[in-house]
Amino acid sequence: MGLTRRNMMLAGTSAFAVATFCGIPVLASAVDEHIADFTGGADAVAGAIVLDAPEIAENGNTVPITVSAPGASSIMILAAGNPVPAVATFNFGPMSAARSGSTRIRLAKTQDVIAVAKMEDGSFQTTQATVKVTIGGCGG
Repeated sequence: MGLTRRNMMLAGTSAFAVATFCGIPVLASAVDEHIADFTGGADAVAGAIVLDAPEIAENGNTVPITVSAPGASSIMILAAGNPVPAVATFNFGPMSAARSGSTRIRLAKTQDVIAVAKMEDGSFQTTQATVKVTIGGCGG
């Protein structure tokens, strides 16, 4: 069987169908992989980390997010429903006065925004907030 245009079209259509109908578990595993890479496989528990995100975002193109964690050396923000879940990572030096960061992120649809903080003692803390998006920011 040779590589023909028809075979390429069939393969492309099949790949698109798999990505479309099976995309949610793929995204969930991508979020888990990012968290595992960040934590080195350690468990992240609920703690003093605070994630401030709007409950409803009228436009998914610019959603303001603020995160703070006293005693954190770095904080990672993930958007679980985006095609690329990793949004931002804030790194803090030992002389940092405030261990917080704020940014505006793009959300494709209603989804959870997850923050994971690496604390100075080597432990990890996490929290999440659900943001309801009325107009999608990634072409939706």
